[in-house]
Amino acid sequence: MYLSNNWPSTVSARWFHPLLLLIWLIIGISLRLANLTGKPPWTDEFSTLVFSLGNSFFTVPLDQAIASDILLQPLQPQAAANIQDVWTHLSQETNHPPFYFFLTHWWVQLFPTQGGLVSLWGARSLAAVFGAVSIPAIYALAWLTFRSSLVSHLAAAMMTVSPFGIFLAQEARHYTLAILWVIASLACLVIATRHLQNRTQLPISLVIAWVVINALGIATHYFFALTLFTEAVVIIFLAWQQNQTREKFSLFFSPLWQRIYAVAAGTFVAGLVWLPVFLQNSYGSKLTEWIQQPRVGFAWISPIFQAIAAWVTMLYLLPVEAPQLGIVIASGVVMLIFLIWVVPILVRSFQVQMQQSEHRLMTQVLTVVVLGAIALFFIFTYFLGIDLTRGARYNFVYFPAVIVLLGASLAVCWRGGNINRWGITGKKAVILIWLMGFFSAVTVVGNLGYQKYYRPDLFVQLIQQTSPVPALIATTQITHVHIGEMMGVAREWKMQNSPSPSPLFLLAHQDQDPNTATKTLENTLKTLPRPFDLWLVNFHAPVAAAAKKCATDTQALPAVDGYEYKLYRCR
Repeated sequence: MYLSNNWPSTVSARWFHPLLLLIWLIIGISLRLANLTGKPPWTDEFSTLVFSLGNSFFTVPLDQAIASDILLQPLQPQAAANIQDVWTHLSQETNHPPFYFFLTHWWVQLFPTQGGLVSLWGARSLAAVFGAVSIPAIYALAWLTFRSSLVSHLAAAMMTVSPFGIFLAQEARHYTLAILWVIASLACLVIATRHLQNRTQLPISLVIAWVVINALGIATHYFFALTLFTEAVVIIFLAWQQNQTREKFSLFFSPLWQRIYAVAAGTFVAGLVWLPVFLQNSYGSKLTEWIQQPRVGFAWISPIFQAIAAWVTMLYLLPVEAPQLGIVIASGVVMLIFLIWVVPILVRSFQVQMQQSEHRLMTQVLTVVVLGAIALFFIFTYFLGIDLTRGARYNFVYFPAVIVLLGASLAVCWRGGNINRWGITGKKAVILIWLMGFFSAVTVVGNLGYQKYYRPDLFVQLIQQTSPVPALIATTQITHVHIGEMMGVAREWKMQNSPSPSPLFLLAHQDQDPNTATKTLENTLKTLPRPFDLWLVNFHAPVAAAAKKCATDTQALPAVDGYEYKLYRCR
């Protein structure tokens, strides 16, 4: 048997498996906490920071030149702020449920401020801790699924170094907590599957736990509902299997299935309570426009490549975002060669799993979860016009199932002999795959892969090197995302303790008429004393006439991720 516990006698001691799991946990938490504040926060993280403090983006003045300290006020903890304030501002200004923001509100109070601002390390460390907890959690899920310590350790080992998992764990966002709820809900599904297989009734405790887990999952991220949909597909699949051998009437009205219905009903009610909140938040709809772009030309096939890229990074990712072109090319070549080598190994191992009667059903269950979620992503993308593949982080809804299936396939490989013509044994192949994952984890920690979408650190350096006079940074503002873009610059300037004066910021609110922002810029430029440098950053409106009277800077300046700019010298 390939998935067995016939480990050598040296690892059969009772202390071995807890010790090995502890090693995975230590490696995992070390990777997730390493260089935790070395990467600047981006707009989504500013959303977490501001709302978790119980503050609002609405307090930032618009349509006037403001100092950086005013722009950064929402990042300052307020002693009087409470959970009610968190929920009030969150429900009015964004489209996320509140549970993770509540936890962050309490968590960041344990850490001192940075220059009067909320601690970035404190906020990110909560996600890192949840990410580390996913290692023993995935071990438990793998054990429940396959009853094999080998599968469990290999799943935990791959979760430890997964670049996708570390990417999520180093952001002040709710995805690692959502992953824990996915793991817990899948564990309930596995237990329920065994009861259905054995035709035994689900315990009331499991029914209650499953509903509570699902409720907390929805309260953490609405896309958790996609996981629930895949679980429903699994239940339908199991019902169809049982229907082949039993009377349909007796099947669906048995006490066993009545408790399945109770879980479904409880989960439906838990999700339904959020529907009015979700629908009444018209402001939140503007925040999702980036995944609802019109599809023309190459955009029709780009979701396929985006999805494949996200799947690959669950396993490995080399420095494809390094500043040196040679490293980028070499990394891409190595990744391609590794993909060609590893895919046949995993496919053959998966086929062996499916041939084993004692593991076939559980393998089918997790496979249905993964394929069902992927199908949902493409249905949303191609039929509903919502391109979920653009956000790799959304793959959290089935990531744990992928890791458990990966652990099971690696266990088959571990038990095998030579796996290719080069004489590489299964054990050596597993070690190579894990080492590739470890180097990939270091890549993410070093910001050479899964880079932040915005690089205010580079933009601040550019301003400091280019503008010898005071600067005005102007941008068009529609949602708090655009405020977060400027907060990144202001915060980076403050953290650097630069001796040069901080720039002023103009957040020109843009309605449906783009000339609204243009007029605001025109009026503001007339009031500022000269000389100054005008930086139009992500300014999506016609350039004001007053700006055109300034000298356009024609020197070749470097591009900066997240900040599209033009420089005018107003003398």
